[in-house]
Amino acid sequence: MRRKWMLMLGLITICTFGFVGCSNEDAGTTETDGTEVAEGTGEEAPPASAGAKLAEVLERGHLVLGTNNQLPGFGYMNSDGEYEGFDVEFGQVVAAAIFGDKDAIEYRPLSAQERFTAVQTGEVDILVRNTTWTLTRDVEVGLAFGPTTFYDGQGMMVPKESGITDLEGLAGARIGVEQGTTTELNLEDQMRKRGIEFEPVLYPDQDSLVAAYESGTIDAWTTDQSALASRLTLMQDPSAHMVLSETMSKEPLGPAVLDGDSNFFDIMQWATFATMQAEEYGMTSANVDEFLDSEDPDIMRFLGVDGGLGSQLGIPDDFAYQIIKQVGNYSEIFERNLGKDSAFGLDRGINALYTDGGIIYSPPFR
Repeated sequence: MRRKWMLMLGLITICTFGFVGCSNEDAGTTETDGTEVAEGTGEEAPPASAGAKLAEVLERGHLVLGTNNQLPGFGYMNSDGEYEGFDVEFGQVVAAAIFGDKDAIEYRPLSAQERFTAVQTGEVDILVRNTTWTLTRDVEVGLAFGPTTFYDGQGMMVPKESGITDLEGLAGARIGVEQGTTTELNLEDQMRKRGIEFEPVLYPDQDSLVAAYESGTIDAWTTDQSALASRLTLMQDPSAHMVLSETMSKEPLGPAVLDGDSNFFDIMQWATFATMQAEEYGMTSANVDEFLDSEDPDIMRFLGVDGGLGSQLGIPDDFAYQIIKQVGNYSEIFERNLGKDSAFGLDRGINALYTDGGIIYSPPFR
């Protein structure tokens, strides 16, 4: 009887997996294995789009990155005409993973209104431009978001001399906001919930918005709290302004690519995770070479000494090594652009590793 029962169980298992194999799409995620069974052959056949973006990027010889050029700390063109910032460096992370060269990259400055079209039309390969992950952008716009690299929230800046200390104090105020952003929608929601009447004033970009605020054309302006801290450093008199203590929204910011090419999405995702995993290992741009002699199998896999993880993505096995050596781990990127080594001095807060009380976390590199 036991043998008969085991045979029946085996048949049930085979049938079950047979049905699963006929429909392996997961409607709840964008991260599928990218394979399907070709009818009549029994062999796995990748969808036509699998790897197409990587092939295009490799043939071109560089990555095209859509980013900001007006936001110090995130995406900004410095006085030497070079791009720098947190988002810029996460674009360099992907270039280093693919080419072994963080500078194999072409920068495309994009406004908030231009950014999604640039991804949809293929003008850029990847978007890393202080962009919030939302359901609508995921589903309707057609973006595939990678790991959140910065957990932010929306804030409000006002002149200190205004005497305004909370959102209720903005009743009847003219509030500036950048058009085509989650900020615009969040402002309407938050003020409606509180029953506060106000006049929204829309601007096409952040430079014109801040200029209007400093000239007194508007009474206050709103965007992500990190961006408020960034722009404050460029104002004529930073001490004359303050950011209200209220957080108006959740703003998970991170890289995104066009949905539909699971291979390129995976490259973006695991390249980004590599910076987080490296910090957990205590691995930096300065000491990563010392880890090459490690006998720890996890570290050997991570650095491409053993395991062939990069080959599964279609990129070099040492992609994580190149990222850390050339750009750095998550902590280095954060502190250099936003934290203690920058003009902004932002605390890590929830952007610390999970081992340090934050929520930054990498899945296993196996």
